[in-house]
Formats: sequence, structure tokens, C-alpha cells
Amino acid sequence: MNEKIYKTMSRTGAGSLTLGIIVLVTGIVTGTLMIINGAKLIKRKSEILI
Repeated sequence: MNEKIYKTMSRTGAGSLTLGIIVLVTGIVTGTLMIINGAKLIKRKSEILI
């Protein structure tokens, strides 16, 4: 009985850790892309304004 509980808890913990890493990496990549796109907009600000 205790082995089943231990295995279930370890799988749940591993799944949560994996999901957390995926969310962290996605956030970092998204933030980096937003900064790059913002810098491009600032660089071409004179072309965009009429």
C-alpha cells in the first residue's frame, strides 16, 4: 500500500517539476522576444510616425 502512495507522489512531483520548468522556459523566451520586438519598434520609430 505504501509503495503505491510513494510511486504516485513521486510521479506527481516529477510532473509538477517538469511543468514548472516548461512554464519558466516559455516565459523567458516570450519575454526575450517581446524585448527584441520592442527594440525594433523603437529603432524604426521615425519611419512609423507620419
